[in-house]
Amino acid sequence: MGFNGVNESQTRLTPTGGCLPARSTVLVGIDDTDNLASPGTGWLAQCLMQQLVSEGLGEAFGITRHQLLKDPRVPYTSHNSSACLVIRTPEVADVGAIDECAAAFLRDRAAEGSDPGLATVCAAVAQTDRQALCEFGSAAKHQLVDQASARGCAAQHGVRLSGHGGTEDGVIGALAAVGLHLHGSDGFFLWMPCVRDLRPGWCSYQHLLHTLPIDDACTLNGDRPTPGTIVEIGPWIRPLLLDGHAVLLLERIEPAGAPPRWRTAPRDVVKQH
Repeated sequence: MGFNGVNESQTRLTPTGGCLPARSTVLVGIDDTDNLASPGTGWLAQCLMQQLVSEGLGEAFGITRHQLLKDPRVPYTSHNSSACLVIRTPEVADVGAIDECAAAFLRDRAAEGSDPGLATVCAAVAQTDRQALCEFGSAAKHQLVDQASARGCAAQHGVRLSGHGGTEDGVIGALAAVGLHLHGSDGFFLWMPCVRDLRPGWCSYQHLLHTLPIDDACTLNGDRPTPGTIVEIGPWIRPLLLDGHAVLLLERIEPAGAPPRWRTAPRDVVKQH
């Protein structure tokens, strides 16, 4: 089973586009940056991405959202989700500069009373490090994890991990976000270039693929419409992270007494995976 309870055999797709970048890419995980009165971590992640790009530290690829353990023993603001920024960089990534910029941003912009954490690492980590970070992310989805475990894991596997206020408990979710993104089949893109510009309505499948910076658009079983098929575009577009690809989830609907039709999967369906 996958981290989200999805049978991984159902999510092994053959994408129509390329893979998410692995080399010359930096992952920046953040968590616990908000309070009940402030915008959420997802919003702040988008602001941080703008800051990193404006300072010339890389090109924005996307931001993934990862759901962590929801338990009364875990202090969280609303949903206990963390975010991972994906930044394309020059051939030699300046991870230190990216980390310093993100740290200064969190110190300045995290909400009062929050416990922000930051994790920064190159995506092209060694396989043993990748496995350990993925396992940490999985643990944070299913059980209580403490700061000491997060800091020990980060130190051992080459991740820059730091807290920037309060209890610094956000380091747990920040490291988990990086690990879950490295796993490649967890969560969804809460932001990608152009995705928020796609308006509800109808367009051809071919136009959809050419408009969005995604790798694929299909059902969980890998079924796709023909290029000219008209697809209904819903109001909430969030591509999944599946097998290291950005995949827009589609549904084929067969209403009684009407021709079959295709649509982008609605929010409740996307969030199940």
